[in-house]
Amino acid sequence: MTTENTDLTNQIIAREKAALDKWFKGDTSGYLNLWSQTDFSYFDSFKAKRVDSYAEIKDFVLANVEGKLYADSYDFETPRVQAVDDMAVLTYQLFAKTTLNDMRYNCIEVFKRVDDDWQVIHSTWSVIRPMDMAFDRDKPLV
Repeated sequence: MTTENTDLTNQIIAREKAALDKWFKGDTSGYLNLWSQTDFSYFDSFKAKRVDSYAEIKDFVLANVEGKLYADSYDFETPRVQAVDDMAVLTYQLFAKTTLNDMRYNCIEVFKRVDDDWQVIHSTWSVIRPMDMAFDRDKPLV
């Protein structure tokens, strides 16, 4: 790994963890600032179809997550950044017991360099082994 790749890996992981730190304190602004406002799509285990715009994901997040999702801690496991030119892919596993659900996700974040910044243009959060999940019917699914 080159120094440039190491720096990029550290930068992308730091940006993702900063967004997660806010996310688990009920503050969605970390992701709203990380996601591209002009070119964004999203797959989530709890949505039947792909979200195809920043406006749509922003409305969903603000209505369903902002101020409602909290966790005392989370585990950010096995992060890996693969990059080429102006694109990078971050993959990791995320585990957290939250006020809304117990998270066990495989996460994929596709970053694109925009000027001197890296923004997420696609995000996928998929449940790890959904056949093992026991959903609490008393808690809303995000």
